Amino acid sequence: MQLRALKEDSARRIDALVAGKTGISRSQVQRLIEEGLVTVAGKRVKPDIKVRAGDLISITIPERAPSGALIPEDIPIGIIYRDEFLVVVDKPPGMVVYPAAGHAGGTLMNALAFQTGRLNAVGGPLRPGVVHRLDKDTSGVMVVALKDNAYWGLIEQFRQRTVNKRYTAIVFGRLKGQRGEIRAGIGRSGADRKKMSVKARRAKEAHTEWVAVEGLNDATLVNIKLKTGRTHQIRVHFASIGHPVLGDRVYGKKTTLGGVSFPRQMLHAGLLGFVHPVKGEYMEFKSPLPEDMEKAISLLRGEGS
Repeated sequence: MQLRALKEDSARRIDALVAGKTGISRSQVQRLIEEGLVTVAGKRVKPDIKVRAGDLISITIPERAPSGALIPEDIPIGIIYRDEFLVVVDKPPGMVVYPAAGHAGGTLMNALAFQTGRLNAVGGPLRPGVVHRLDKDTSGVMVVALKDNAYWGLIEQFRQRTVNKRYTAIVFGRLKGQRGEIRAGIGRSGADRKKMSVKARRAKEAHTEWVAVEGLNDATLVNIKLKTGRTHQIRVHFASIGHPVLGDRVYGKKTTLGGVSFPRQMLHAGLLGFVHPVKGEYMEFKSPLPEDMEKAISLLRGEGS
């Protein structure tokens, strides 16, 4: 794979630049650099060199045998679409995307390893083919690459912000107006490194658009379009304007409202659209609101108990 450094990339460290443009973790990029698999104009480099506009960066991803850490598990998972290059799934709430500390199994990737029989080599042994993710308690549409060319093609679309991502949420309080946008940079919180914040010192641009669908009992049903894709973006942005996502125990802590309880954050990825990275055709996939959100909406309307 080759990347051409742009004017705005000048003076950035090569390890940070490659990680940002490819989706490979920075530590993985540094290992590739140490192995001579990342070069500039054909020459080996160090992780801390600063790139210049026009530099041609070559990245070679070696084929490595799987570590065996990702164990296939027969877990039911809704597959919306699948071909030889990628798979689109409907992730249920409460499911972690890939194994990590505290979640060695029972993840989406364990389920897909069983369902597909083969996963991409790129992305790491525990998250092969993962080009984006949803939080554990967020439900909805996700795409996972099954082959390397699909992986890099999807990564580039997410980097270029051409992927169509639409969400539905139930937020606390009544939003003012029918539509709006939130433009506030997001970065790692200085007070709690596990959280993101709009007050972070090193915040990155973040842009969220929203349309109010229906006013509920001291809440709003809202459709959301992400213009950027920062970690916890929707949750952080709406909490920052005083309208946290109901059920969000990290950024809002509004777990009950008017006698209605929310077992998880009321956030659903309802639509995902992208150009097929190999076939070249635009594809769009939808997921209906899950039962727990439908029930919450009904109760907030006062339609039952």
